[in-house]
Amino acid sequence: MSTLDKLNDVFREVFEDDDLTVTRTSSAKDVAGWDSVMHVTLMIAVERAFGVRFKSGNVAGLKNVGELADLVDRMKAGG
Repeated sequence: MSTLDKLNDVFREVFEDDDLTVTRTSSAKDVAGWDSVMHVTLMIAVERAFGVRFKSGNVAGLKNVGELADLVDRMKAGG
C-alpha cells in the first residue's frame, strides 16, 4: 500500500467520510471540516498510522497532502 493510499484511509477515518479521497494536490481548502483543530487530530492520526513523530516545524509549512506524504516517506526512511 502506498503512502498516499494509507493517508486516504487516515483521512477517511479522521473526517468520518468513507467517500473522501485526497490526492497529492489536496489541501485543507479541499476537505470539508479541515480546520486548525482537525489538523491537530489529523497529524496525530498520521503519526500513529505510520509510526512517526512530527515536530511542529515539520508540519507547519506543508502546503498539500503530497508534501505530507513526502515527509512521512522521509521520516520512515530515517531522514
